[in-house]
Amino acid sequence: MEDLALRLNRICDEQIYTTAWYVRNLVSGEILQRNGDMPFASGSTRKTAILMAVLRAVGEGRLDLAEPILYEERLREGVVSGTFKYLTPGFSISLRDALVQMIIVSDNVCTRMVLERISLDEINDFCQRAGLHNTRHRNTIPRPDLPLDHALEEVTTTSAGDQGRLYELILQGAQSPAGAPLLGCTQAQCAFAIEVLSWQKLRTKMASLLPADAKVAHKGGTGKRGRMDGGIVFRDGKPLFIFTGYTDQVPLVMPDGLPGYASAFSTLGRLARACWDGIAVEAAQHG
Repeated sequence: MEDLALRLNRICDEQIYTTAWYVRNLVSGEILQRNGDMPFASGSTRKTAILMAVLRAVGEGRLDLAEPILYEERLREGVVSGTFKYLTPGFSISLRDALVQMIIVSDNVCTRMVLERISLDEINDFCQRAGLHNTRHRNTIPRPDLPLDHALEEVTTTSAGDQGRLYELILQGAQSPAGAPLLGCTQAQCAFAIEVLSWQKLRTKMASLLPADAKVAHKGGTGKRGRMDGGIVFRDGKPLFIFTGYTDQVPLVMPDGLPGYASAFSTLGRLARACWDGIAVEAAQHG
């Protein structure tokens, strides 16, 4: 793990922007991190906590996954991500399907549907109870006109360590009925969350350099100041490691003339691949 930490830090030290990452080796239990408690704009990585807070509310009987939601014209106003904004309003989907779309294609029409049924206060309460003390949900849909130099206080913020902890709790909850009492979710709900996260269609970041057949239960994000991603990586059906990565102050154009977002994508992909190469070897040695 010491060699892995050196490799991960070398990748980050090459960059002109700020980076943070958190890794938990699920073979040995060891944890590595860089700027793990530093707040970053969450982008859509916030949606994993939203998913789990909704599932908690379902378990408490306050929400119903089968509830139909009408797609109205007003729901696509100001939305820049996802596919629903291009569809003709007037049809209904279930809360369950809105959650799925919110995760697998980061659809913000569906995110707005979800957030009209659970408040930011409830989501923040969920995060605090789960020990995500660097996380603060501040808005439903980010303003499309946010400047590149916006203050962090204008958006939802989190940290690589908080997101790593959230994925640990979800995995623990899926593995045992008593695995994650802090989440307030059942084992079936945690297992459902991992499945939904593994259906992710946007694989340009941490999953981009992993083997094509590797199961990756993750949620990425796009912000005006950077890119981010995080989740659980499986090998041969078994959880291998948890990785979360964040970038900030990424320029529009890098010194070599390429887009800054492409560099951030590459950095997140290289970091996750370094974890795979280092930890998979250890897993093989342990049988």
